[in-house]
Amino acid sequence: MLLALSGAAKPKPKVKAPPAPPPPPPLGDTVQVELVTELGSIVVELNHKAAPITVKNFMRYVDTGRYDGMVFYRAMHLDWGKQPNGLVQGGLNDFPLKLLPPIAHEPTSVTGLTHKAGTLSMARNAPGTARSDFSILLSDLTSFDADPKSANPEAQLGYAAFGHVVSGMDVVRKIYDSPRSPTKGEGVMKGQMLEPRIKVLKARRIPPL
Repeated sequence: MLLALSGAAKPKPKVKAPPAPPPPPPLGDTVQVELVTELGSIVVELNHKAAPITVKNFMRYVDTGRYDGMVFYRAMHLDWGKQPNGLVQGGLNDFPLKLLPPIAHEPTSVTGLTHKAGTLSMARNAPGTARSDFSILLSDLTSFDADPKSANPEAQLGYAAFGHVVSGMDVVRKIYDSPRSPTKGEGVMKGQMLEPRIKVLKARRIPPL
């Protein structure tokens, strides 16, 4: 009996679960983020006070590391007006497991923001479908603003502007000037796809001074 007891397996000590990571700092009226790309850094300032839903969504991608490894995949060149004229677009379309649920649309007629050179704007299909993808404008594109008086339902709502570039527009221009595939892309986006795509190595919020 003594021998049997001495050979019995001892109960394993319980392993404590690792502590949960601390919650991200609260968002003030504005928050700055650095996007470190293969071509250099872009610092953006997001207007949480004016566009709380859109900025909170963007910061969830930043604070959880989901934007690390995202790509800029599109450069839209408009051949009219003062050059450069158009935008660059990036996000997580190639990484569906990183995507968060879509968010409600915040039109510029509500936020008071407008689409000018350096503006960040959420990409979407129908209003209320925006998730991770966003654009940075190289020029003023006020046609992206909501126009409640328009007969076109799409133009009535426009796109959701939510911040602007504070430094690194030279990097945005490098992305815009990067090679594009003449055949990739569908519909109006044909010929606008970057090849190769430009990777964002990391995205981090900048602590307030």
